[in-house]
Amino acid sequence: MPLPDGPAKLLGRAPGELVMVRVRRAEALSVVIRTWRDEAAVLDALRGLLPVPACLAAGQDFAVHSYAEGSSLAALRPDGEPVDGRLVVALAGLLAGTTRVRRAALPPLPPAWPRNGTDSQGFLRALASRADVQVRQANAAEFGGLFAALGLPEDALRGLAERTPALTRRPFGLLHTDLHRANVIVPHSSHSSHSSHSPDGPRLTCVDWELATWGDPLHDLATHLVRMRYPAGQWPEVTEAWGTAMERLRPAAAHGLGRDLRHYLAFERAQSVYSDVMRAARSLQESFSEERLAAAERAVRAALETGAGPLRLGRVPRGPEVERALYRWWASRPDTGVRRSAGRVRPWHRDRRLPERDDFPDAAVRQALLLEGAAPAHRVFKGTAHLNTVVRVPGTAPVVVRRKLPVDRRRERSFLSEHQVLGAIERARAGVAAPRVLALGESGARDPFAIHTYVGPRDVDRAPGHPVDGLLPHEADGLVDQLGALTRVDYRQLDPVAGRSGFHAGLVEQLVTLVGELPAESLGLARRLGLPDADRLRRILSRRTVGERRPALLHGDLNPWNLVRRDDDLALTLIDWELAVVGDPLYDLVRHLHLTPARPEIRTRMFRRWERVLPPAHTRGWREDWRTYRGLEAVRSAYLDLDRLVTGVSLDAPNVRRAVDSYAVTLAMATGALGLPARRLGTGPRGRLRTLAP
Repeated sequence: MPLPDGPAKLLGRAPGELVMVRVRRAEALSVVIRTWRDEAAVLDALRGLLPVPACLAAGQDFAVHSYAEGSSLAALRPDGEPVDGRLVVALAGLLAGTTRVRRAALPPLPPAWPRNGTDSQGFLRALASRADVQVRQANAAEFGGLFAALGLPEDALRGLAERTPALTRRPFGLLHTDLHRANVIVPHSSHSSHSSHSPDGPRLTCVDWELATWGDPLHDLATHLVRMRYPAGQWPEVTEAWGTAMERLRPAAAHGLGRDLRHYLAFERAQSVYSDVMRAARSLQESFSEERLAAAERAVRAALETGAGPLRLGRVPRGPEVERALYRWWASRPDTGVRRSAGRVRPWHRDRRLPERDDFPDAAVRQALLLEGAAPAHRVFKGTAHLNTVVRVPGTAPVVVRRKLPVDRRRERSFLSEHQVLGAIERARAGVAAPRVLALGESGARDPFAIHTYVGPRDVDRAPGHPVDGLLPHEADGLVDQLGALTRVDYRQLDPVAGRSGFHAGLVEQLVTLVGELPAESLGLARRLGLPDADRLRRILSRRTVGERRPALLHGDLNPWNLVRRDDDLALTLIDWELAVVGDPLYDLVRHLHLTPARPEIRTRMFRRWERVLPPAHTRGWREDWRTYRGLEAVRSAYLDLDRLVTGVSLDAPNVRRAVDSYAVTLAMATGALGLPARRLGTGPRGRLRTLAP
């Protein structure tokens, strides 16, 4: 705007002179890393060194800058278009020129900043820490649950910095860190291709220094490459121009360029995931429509795919999962009442198999579904097959909204309906601690859900306790007592053909089918590690048999994360009954001992109590058979964990992470159980398996 007479006189400028008035947007998201709040001090330090605006006046939330004549590069060359070679050279000169600013001319650095002015490794760690604090944590109240639903771990950014190998030491300098097309002003005289220019290209003006920082100049190149949206084929040209410009002005700053640039690019892509997710979600608040929801889903999925490698996300959620998470987040915003009255919040539909309950009526179900999307990250638990969100509906105890993920990441099949299993347990009143099913239905766009009672601590902001390091003696007793109580649950209503013989043979056939359906890459690596193919596996396992015992309802997956600690005689609550089955009670105990660390004395204690608590018809002959089940589970884990290592599926689930980290031991147990030669993998299974992969 042109300066009016009064302000012009105060600023010592000519009336009518054009200035840029910058007013901070109060509603703007915190999606960037800030080192300093005083942009004016940075501009003062740059005066005379680079063409930048002058700060004429500044207040707490505004600034008045001199106006840079020209057009933004974004207007001349939109994102994705190649940039003229002369401009590339000029841009590289800008990035190199910032290193001439003296440290003493800039504001003080934050306390945690590296004191050594060449510690590139410390600088990257400082960036990751500030990104975690200023971007992820600063927005956790609003977006933390959405991050968790999308599979973004809370320690992802810090983990990236810790995994980065040692970087070359480079002298620190002033960095812009946000040099994209809209922040570059090209003078009008440079628009014509017939204009004469210096060998260094046109004299560009660089604006918007709010995100400037002090650190490794290679970080500036990485942010520039990503945010300028160059076509991929132009990256080598830009990198070479930056190296040439830096060699001329500060040669030491270009050391290790070819080796270290990828680490800064990885960080830029990783931290951008959070800002891209938040911007996409906020776009729905501005104006919701099915078209906007689809556009937000595409933007989020693209961000997750770009950041999956650096953040080690494992499996990137597919379109329906992303869209449903975004919709639930939007539907939970404070002004949902207006949207609901306008018909924009999709209705939910009850599953007729589960009638309305007096202790959790339809009104409570609606409230739980609206609260779900606003839950903080520490109340959102993402497993291999379900997304679980803890909410507190006013006037009721906390509940869990349980969503089946669109892509079930478990290779193992489910045979019984979880809600029917839990209903049978509730009706039996047999002394099994399990959740109760309060509601079943679909919400949004065909998004199935179940609502269970919450079985964690009374304080829902405290994480549930799980026996991840093994059961305590009283917990071992409590679990065995509940396995005994399961024999009193009427399983006939769950499985019409329950009680037939051949349970072990059925397990063998299920495992053989699972192996036969593994991806070619997983099967190829399994063969190289000495594991047999499906046909040979069937021949080996079919030689083993077990005795017949009276069947009972089994949980089927008693790993530590499916056991929740409690403060009464039952000791543990058993959750996640998706793999429940009717079969040999011995199998449930042996599979638990395979999945959960147990000291020898605890294992002996559990077997002895199990034999004493269960009726003889359920335990006869167990001493001859338990090792057969143990071998079968070792073989199953050898194939499943190898497939997870190859595909990256479910590595974000804690029980899976622990299993694959001990894969060398699992493989040795499996080959031993099959009577095959053992293969040595060394002490680092993940790294070793990568070298063996086809």
